Amino acid sequence: MRIKHGGGEQADIDFSVNLNPLGISNEVRKAAAEADFERYPDTECTELRSAISEYEKIDAKQIVCGNGAADMIYRIVGAVKPKRALIIEPTFAEYEKALLEANCNVEKHFLLECDEFALKRDFFEKINKAVDIVFICNPNNPTGTSTEHVGEIVRRCAETNTLLVVDECFMDFTENAECYSAKLVLNKNTMIVKAFTKSFSMAGLRLGYAICGNIALAEKISEYGQPWSVSAAAQAAGIAALKIHDYLDRSRELIKHERDFLSNELTALGIKVFPSETNFLLLKSVYPLKEMLMQKHILIRSCDNFEGLGKEFFRISVKTHKENTALINALKELI
Repeated sequence: MRIKHGGGEQADIDFSVNLNPLGISNEVRKAAAEADFERYPDTECTELRSAISEYEKIDAKQIVCGNGAADMIYRIVGAVKPKRALIIEPTFAEYEKALLEANCNVEKHFLLECDEFALKRDFFEKINKAVDIVFICNPNNPTGTSTEHVGEIVRRCAETNTLLVVDECFMDFTENAECYSAKLVLNKNTMIVKAFTKSFSMAGLRLGYAICGNIALAEKISEYGQPWSVSAAAQAAGIAALKIHDYLDRSRELIKHERDFLSNELTALGIKVFPSETNFLLLKSVYPLKEMLMQKHILIRSCDNFEGLGKEFFRISVKTHKENTALINALKELI
């Protein structure tokens, strides 16, 4: 099962990957470059987990670090070994891939275009004692929508003794994270997956982590997989990133302004833009936008391989105003 993600194609401007438009900071670059490469990295990520603990206001013993969010997803599934899972669609494809590799039966709940791909209460009805694990992405990729029902989902999973994994890799870009994050209702049946990849534009360094509702679960996941999953450079970069206190505030301000700009301009061009609370937009168009924009050396993400979407759907990241203007001007010429 080979999965196609954003990136990987040559272009002057790449809108297909959803990284922070501010880019990686000089402080993070410097920290990664100055890491000690002649020693094995700390398998416990002690200093890094301490920094994450302070940032997230969560006990360091409940935090597990890994080689990006995808690594954490596979490690969670491998450690827990679920037999039956429930996921939403369309969403990040690695949940299903990790589950299928573990010989887990996967049930899917499809989000509807008529609801603008919002997660409704009918999802809760599918969570029962026969379901071992539930994955949700909040805000969801590729739709950009958050759910206000995360508290109800947490409570439902607690009632059925079902493990809930909430992927919050894009939560740092939302303005009202305190209203949507599962961290506020964290319990023993809940895990949150996050990554420095998107928030701090560190895709090449590979650094993610899981916040576990209890220490025993954290220890179980930590023991699964190879011991040196986080390099010395990634650990140093993560610690440095969390020290830049205004970085994410500046990111959210830029993203909100530019997301509104893109949404308005694209709508004026006759392209359907779905509501988003994060750093990317889901689009629908009768035009083959990806192929058209490649003529201008601009890459966007085709969503034809997301279940529940088709060839008329596309995803673009929110970038700097200069890059966003280049995209809009290219589309004006092409359309």
